[in-house]
Amino acid sequence: MIPNHKLVEKLKGQTELWDLFTKKEEYNPLFLDEYERFPHYLSNNRDVFEPKVSRYLVDNGFKPEYPDGKKFAVCLTHDIDETHQDPLVCASISMRSAIKGNIRDAVDYLTYTVDKRKHPFRNFREIMELEEKYDAKSSFYFLALEPGEQDYNYELQTIRDDIRYIDSRGWEVGLHGGHASYNNYEDILKRKEKLETILGKSIIGYRNHFLRFKVPETWDMLSKAGFKYDTTFGYNDCAGFRNGMCHPFRPIDLKTGKESEIIEIPLTIMDCCLSNNYMRLDFNASWNLAKQLIDTVEKYNGVITILWHNIYMQDENLELYKKILKYCYEKDAWMTSGKEMYEWWSKL
Repeated sequence: MIPNHKLVEKLKGQTELWDLFTKKEEYNPLFLDEYERFPHYLSNNRDVFEPKVSRYLVDNGFKPEYPDGKKFAVCLTHDIDETHQDPLVCASISMRSAIKGNIRDAVDYLTYTVDKRKHPFRNFREIMELEEKYDAKSSFYFLALEPGEQDYNYELQTIRDDIRYIDSRGWEVGLHGGHASYNNYEDILKRKEKLETILGKSIIGYRNHFLRFKVPETWDMLSKAGFKYDTTFGYNDCAGFRNGMCHPFRPIDLKTGKESEIIEIPLTIMDCCLSNNYMRLDFNASWNLAKQLIDTVEKYNGVITILWHNIYMQDENLELYKKILKYCYEKDAWMTSGKEMYEWWSKL
């Protein structure tokens, strides 16, 4: 498993890279954003588009391999924050569509006010069909919230058949932890058990809602709760390589000096990070950055992890996701879920 002990010892001698790899600057930070996240704008690592730690490891003999001799890999993931919009929102969209003369959309959104199952956010099967065209699989991370909790939008029981269908097809079902989960072991465990009851089997993969994460405590709690891998570890406000890694790794706790049992598959690109929410890139600029990051990961035989929400499978956002899939497919990348990525890397 990367980094192996010889490379770790060698990395320790490179103070700047070691501090970046272990994210020393995120231990007891003086400032955090409104969601208690450590954003990129607070980091000392300004060259976030270059995986400096992975580059060092590759230059010093690390040679990762992938199934069928593929040169690099893509970990495809989806956070399921919503499966429908509020009926009042749907009614408003229906009215605006009617005024514009778009009768089809007007009728459709009026239908969604009474039948949530037909809402375009309930698009899991369409996503799977799209990925299948490119010989790809992905992970779907579901929230396990209770009515009244922040961002509650759906009850797992109402989409149980969808969840089990995803699993039966060989795609992955994982947990999308709630707002407080990243810093609360009991909360993580409660939500894990709820999703496992719906799925009818154990889950191993995790990403926290809003990318909330605390170094190194979140890794410790996830490992204790029985998760095998996490893929939260990326910036909410900037694409790139948060700790200079474009390879899965076992985190090292600077407080204890111990290597974690959890495998981190670091997040590289989040859809809403590219768009107006954070980096404020238009379609062409978003594509150019995504292409740059894909090419960089290929150069270092790495893994690029992509988060595309189901609610971003619309219009230009959908076209950008298709463009990314097509480009990676043409480069003969291994495109798969977090679960399969974990199973492969845990054998190395």
